Amino acid sequence: MMSESTDDAELFTTAEDAARSLAFASIQSIYRYPVKGLTPERLELVELMAGKYFPGDRLFAIENGPSGFIAEAPDFQPKIKFLMLMRNERLAALEARFDDATAELVIRLEDAEVARGKLDTAEGREAIEAFFQRYSRYELRGAPRVLAAPPEFRFVDTTEGYVSLINLASCRALGDLIGQPVDPLRFRGNLYLDGMEPWEEFDLVGHTIEVGSHVRLKITQRIFRCAATNVDPVTAKRDMDVPGTLMRTFGHTDCGIFAEIEQGGLIVDGDSVRITL
Repeated sequence: MMSESTDDAELFTTAEDAARSLAFASIQSIYRYPVKGLTPERLELVELMAGKYFPGDRLFAIENGPSGFIAEAPDFQPKIKFLMLMRNERLAALEARFDDATAELVIRLEDAEVARGKLDTAEGREAIEAFFQRYSRYELRGAPRVLAAPPEFRFVDTTEGYVSLINLASCRALGDLIGQPVDPLRFRGNLYLDGMEPWEEFDLVGHTIEVGSHVRLKITQRIFRCAATNVDPVTAKRDMDVPGTLMRTFGHTDCGIFAEIEQGGLIVDGDSVRITL
């Protein structure tokens, strides 16, 4: 009898919670960026943990000359200290893939492998560094060096960058303003949302949203955009003025929102996104 009563209470609570929440969007795609500035990797599913960063995201960065980063005492560093799309658009021409199981990074250019190295070994990091010494030689301020994020740290652009969400409707609206489609991957988000109105994501700041069955995300702030979004992620050409268009039209350069993970769980493509009423 106790077991049946407990089950009934749980079902009632679930139904009650569902009645108080409103689905307003769904997860259209999920991405991570293992190496700062390099290729997005699409995921079918991801398991988030409360208070943590997005799994496998910005685990590594390519230092562009001495940055002052100390692994034993990690501190946030501005992105100009690393190779990054805002100034090094040729990075977008590379196809990089990182294998979690082997810690191996493989880089291809125009369908040919140009570098391979296990980032958990000195020899592997040196192989990747030697490639960037050649490929980015006119953009370097010093020797490139592969940096690995210690536990509880990531090479994000802001200390608030735990999880980033992009509203696909805003990308489409921005394309209408510019006069050509805007690839959402220009914004290098983690979760891409469909089903919203353009710029509706800004209204979520300060609220907690639910994703799938268990995940709860606290929306913390809007995302300021830099010239990295001007680079086409496929052609590597600097062919748009995204921040300028946003500023001229709206008086700001924001697109997308950051969130903190309040409650962890599994997220898969197609999961509903809800807000408590």
